[in-house]
Amino acid sequence: MAATPPPDPPLPQPELLAALPRLRRYARVLTGDTSRADDLVQEALARAWEKRRLWAAGSDLRAWLFTVMHNVFVNQRALARHDKLHVSLDADGEDHEAWQIPVRAAQYARVELMEVMQHVARLPVDQREVLLLAVVEELRYEEIAGMLSIPVGTVMSRLSRAREKLRAAFAEGAGTTNLKVVK
Repeated sequence: MAATPPPDPPLPQPELLAALPRLRRYARVLTGDTSRADDLVQEALARAWEKRRLWAAGSDLRAWLFTVMHNVFVNQRALARHDKLHVSLDADGEDHEAWQIPVRAAQYARVELMEVMQHVARLPVDQREVLLLAVVEELRYEEIAGMLSIPVGTVMSRLSRAREKLRAAFAEGAGTTNLKVVK
């Protein structure tokens, strides 16, 4: 009679719950759309649950979840590219609405945020990912490199190019830039 394998260990609930807002924020930057971001987070959490035996207890759960979500996103993009080859040209797309943020009149901060998000949305996805992980999530270069499966030098290069493109975009519009150089 075969022995029953031990059950997969659960993921630590407090750490998992603490990671949710950051996962949602990262997913919104990746997808550019709130509902698609929620779908991505849900899919990533389902995948993480299925693969929970691969998480090393005691390691950084947040970094592992970001890696899982990044991989789910990459797989979804590859599938979407494949599907676009077989979509009618008459079909309505939603890509043009991806980064629109509702703005109320006389709310300067929202207008500024919308401008920043529009410039960030114009960055290539690989630069946008690294920028978000470094600036918003405050991950170290080594953590980002591990999550995205790229060398640390590539992380540094993508981050530098993203920041330079944002500086240039804001310099064009205002004549000066308020973005500080972070080393």
